[in-house]
Amino acid sequence: MPHLSQAVGAGMACAVAAALVVALPSAFVQGPAPRAEMPQSLLSTPSLRSSLLYLEREESSPAEEAASAFQSWAASILSAGAVLGLALGVLAPQPARAITAEQFSQLTYAQVRGSGLANRCPTVESQGSSIPVKSGARIQNMCFEPKSFAVEAETEPGKKEFVTTKLMTRQTYTLAFIEGSLSPDPITFQEEDGMDFAATTVQLPDGEYVPFLFTVKSLLAKGNGSEFKPGFTWGGEFNVPSYRTGGFLDPKGRGMYSGYDQAVALPALQADGKEGQEELFKESNKVFDIGKGAIEMEVNKVNAELGEIGGVFVSKQPSDTDMGAKAPKTMLMKGIFYGKVV
Repeated sequence: MPHLSQAVGAGMACAVAAALVVALPSAFVQGPAPRAEMPQSLLSTPSLRSSLLYLEREESSPAEEAASAFQSWAASILSAGAVLGLALGVLAPQPARAITAEQFSQLTYAQVRGSGLANRCPTVESQGSSIPVKSGARIQNMCFEPKSFAVEAETEPGKKEFVTTKLMTRQTYTLAFIEGSLSPDPITFQEEDGMDFAATTVQLPDGEYVPFLFTVKSLLAKGNGSEFKPGFTWGGEFNVPSYRTGGFLDPKGRGMYSGYDQAVALPALQADGKEGQEELFKESNKVFDIGKGAIEMEVNKVNAELGEIGGVFVSKQPSDTDMGAKAPKTMLMKGIFYGKVV
């Protein structure tokens, strides 16, 4: 009898071991059931309720389990998308911050490229109270950065006012590296060279595009006094060249010194002597218009040690005339400027 009981016990042990050998690999290979993971509510609800929820999920049908698995995958994908969107929002390039000219000079091309700094004017760190202007002085690295663009438009019949616009040009509208002579009593600045024009386009609220050449060409600015200090105001007039040059050809191939003299399909209409001849003549007779603009500046920061001045400006000038084919609109720009007295 003892030998029999030992044999039975050994047989049962072998059976249990065999069952474990068969069951364990399948469990590791198949992985957990789609809904077998502990629900999140178990972490915040009483143990009895958690146990009931867990049992109800264990008794769910295969169809429910399949649907639940799909929802789990969808949630995972959405969660990954949310994380990716958050990462892109954090890693996206931020608007370029103002830096001084000294800091800007220490940057490499690779650091400036794509940062937006190339379209920014340097800022001035206030130091000292004034910068005296001596005979033979010059202004170098002068910069004008518009912050707002407005166009004079007819808002109501017979009523015109400046309306805000949407800038359509990328960050290439700042004037930089402008230089010229400077003399005292009164302070007079004569612009001579630099990147003193920038082709820019804005859009009116009604959808109309208004191209213009933002510029300060041949600026002659004057202000009473012999030193730059906060509150000093100065200004003057400048030339506004044509938005397009003589080599430009319109969609009908007409130009100022090249291309057709007139639209090929309209010679008879232009020769009939009826109404509309003046408009057709303007479209065909291209001219290089040069307008006049005016600017007012106010100094609000000076750095006497470095000879830097900074402040705000308001500029008014005409827009493009399509080489004489249409009347120009009046543009109004407001922004900041920078310059270094040497």
